[in-house]
Amino acid sequence: IGAMALFGEKYGDQVRVVSVGDWARELCGGTHVERSGQLGVVKLLSESSVGAGVRRVEALVGVDAYKFLAREHVLLNSLTEIIKGARTEELPERISDLLNKIKDIEKELAAVRSAQAMGQIGALADSAQVLKGTTTVTAVLPDGITGDDLRKIALDLKARAPQSAVALISANEGKPVLVVAVSDAAKEAGLKAGALVKIGSTILGGGGGGKDDFAQGGGTDASKSQAALLAIADSISGK
Repeated sequence: IGAMALFGEKYGDQVRVVSVGDWARELCGGTHVERSGQLGVVKLLSESSVGAGVRRVEALVGVDAYKFLAREHVLLNSLTEIIKGARTEELPERISDLLNKIKDIEKELAAVRSAQAMGQIGALADSAQVLKGTTTVTAVLPDGITGDDLRKIALDLKARAPQSAVALISANEGKPVLVVAVSDAAKEAGLKAGALVKIGSTILGGGGGGKDDFAQGGGTDASKSQAALLAIADSISGK
């Protein structure tokens, strides 16, 4: 039939071959039917490369294919009900529009959170305490503040005192982000931002690092944020 035996030791001397007219002759791959008509509907699920010149095609046939198509039909109907007034053929465009709107809203929300966070700098500066000669600010800020905004706030606070250290935490999607900033005078006194971040991040269930003047880390347990800041403060005070 013109098929070449390329299957090596995987099969015996005789193998089942599926021939579909002049279109294809393939090893059965588990397709045990007497004729192609028994397959009925063929629903392609995926197609990918598994090697040079070799493609992998996954599909459902017969009853399984009909069941899959029925589930897809129910899903499409559900989506058209959720997205009011949308016809089936309009779903891709309508869903894309909704996702773009969500992205825009998230950007606006991030901008609002950033502005609110920056507005707290004065109050944070007033909350500073002097630990072993170092003006120190430690605080858990509201959730959703980005690492970049935390960095800006920390650097602003650090610049407000000659010998200073700042440690701030904010949770994003339940995961705490920690930043530590240390002034030049505080570095000369023996403080290192990277070492302080490691202390806090370990308690938060994660890790981190950076330079002596600024470092960033995080973890998985936001409930330990106050404990992490307390450990950092204890380290600064030499306890």
